Amino acid sequence: MVKLVLSWDIKPGKEGEYFDFVMREFAPTLMKMGVQIVEAWYTIFGNGPQVITGGLVEEDTLKKLLESPEYKELKERLGEFVTNFQQKVVSATGRFYV
Repeated sequence: MVKLVLSWDIKPGKEGEYFDFVMREFAPTLMKMGVQIVEAWYTIFGNGPQVITGGLVEEDTLKKLLESPEYKELKERLGEFVTNFQQKVVSATGRFYV
């Protein structure tokens, strides 16, 4: 298993649409694609990404997911509501990553 760590900032004025999209489309689609979401962080004070989420996924599944048109489209849709999107893959050690 590896961890897919995603982070971003929500565009001002898009908060309502963002939360609706994440709850109804983004998270459920990631789960259907084999990502087990294990953490989601929302920063309300300080520097750093406003949102960080992490999901566990099998290494073989992750490679297919990252190359899939469905994932690319999901990221494009997310881009309507966020800026500063970043993704990284780390070892699933149980530690927190940014």
